Amino acid sequence: ENKKPSTEVLAQMADMAKNDKSPIVRLYLASAMRRLEPTNRWDVVEGLLTHAEDAGDHNLPLMAWYDAEPLAALDSKRALDMAVNAQLMHPILEFTARRIAALNKPSATDVIVAALLKIDSADENRQIALLRGFEAGLPHVVVQLPSQWPEVESRYENSPNSDLRMITQTLSLKFGSAKALAALRKTLADESANIEARRNALAALLAVKDSALPEILQSMLQKDAMRAQALKGLAAYDDAATPHKILAVYKQFSPDEKRDALNTLAGRAAWAKDLMNAVSTGDLPKTDLTAELIRQLRNLKNPELLAQLDKVWGTVRESNADKKKLIDHYVRVYWAGGSQPGDASRGRAVFQRTCQQCHTLFGEGGKVGPDLTGSNRGDLGYILENIVDPNAVIPNDYRAWDIETSDDRNITGVVKQQTADSITVVTANETLTLPRKDIRDLRQSKLSMMPEGLLDQLKDQEVRDLLYYLSRPGQVPLPK
Repeated sequence: ENKKPSTEVLAQMADMAKNDKSPIVRLYLASAMRRLEPTNRWDVVEGLLTHAEDAGDHNLPLMAWYDAEPLAALDSKRALDMAVNAQLMHPILEFTARRIAALNKPSATDVIVAALLKIDSADENRQIALLRGFEAGLPHVVVQLPSQWPEVESRYENSPNSDLRMITQTLSLKFGSAKALAALRKTLADESANIEARRNALAALLAVKDSALPEILQSMLQKDAMRAQALKGLAAYDDAATPHKILAVYKQFSPDEKRDALNTLAGRAAWAKDLMNAVSTGDLPKTDLTAELIRQLRNLKNPELLAQLDKVWGTVRESNADKKKLIDHYVRVYWAGGSQPGDASRGRAVFQRTCQQCHTLFGEGGKVGPDLTGSNRGDLGYILENIVDPNAVIPNDYRAWDIETSDDRNITGVVKQQTADSITVVTANETLTLPRKDIRDLRQSKLSMMPEGLLDQLKDQEVRDLLYYLSRPGQVPLPK
């Protein structure tokens, strides 16, 4: 209790951690370690990690990790050796490697690589756990090549285990390996390759901003199984050919792909002008522009683009009184449908098109906005107030952030995590981790992520169908 146990007490604790058969005893020991200075924990933690039978316990693996976490910074080599040899490997090994990698020092990465080379080549589980932790702990930038990494790359580049091969290539890329760059480009461009391997290759190439990626992604816009990922990936590159390539095949896209395409085109002023030109000529239907997209386009603050928007979409300047009138208007529209105002199945289709990318309802949908399943959906006034005036009450978790990158991309989303090196933001169609060095401006908006004018482009019957679906107590099938 005085947090200063004697040498004899520590020795007894270490013996019990290793040899006592009771998991309750081990749980108490793990809990007690949090009261001690990290330098006094080594032997007890090592004893706790000898119990493979605790892997399925709800508490013990994480309790052991909480005890071990500060040891990784105290003595990285000793901590990692202990984790590599642990019988209670999960999640200790991966978490320890991650914690050491996060130190972001050449000496720390060298410790991880040296430990990796000592693991039995047949023990793929330990190799993968260590590599995953290594990858997760490194910053989102190219880092210095560890001295022994070429040996690791040679060992795993042709491994029959696809996880080992892919994680190694991803790390090699982060260390600036030209060999890994070529291999990942080849995997991504190969339509016959495993789809998960292609997705991982794309994520790795995007993470290092591969300069050859735009051309590869543009070639994937025809009929590739990864067309949606290609559309999102292109948003990260200021390539003049991208808007023309997208608009040329836009009509072939599925509804979800069209949303991804529009979000990409709305991210840069030059591309947005091409988008609005396509709307003006009728090549792209005006009805495809959602309220959310219009707000993104206005956020670009480009005078020429704003003039195009005012011409095609109209100027929106609503007061609180206007919103009250609008709510009353939609109440009348709803009840004009009679005793059963709408069709729930058709309403679900409208919800998919206009709301589902951000909101979850009955277990389906995005996570940008609140889950609607448990909300007060039976109250028509409540629903309409939240749709027509989403900025009346805004929880901090759902305030929009406006981000401008150094290459003139504009992103609107909810910031979920900030570190010294990066920012993670959830947009309407993807989750992005952006290096801080690539961010020119970051500001929190006074507005909700949910845009105003959501119902403006819907026909009256579509409004009735959507509102009727939102009020249902359970899920309904989509229309046949």
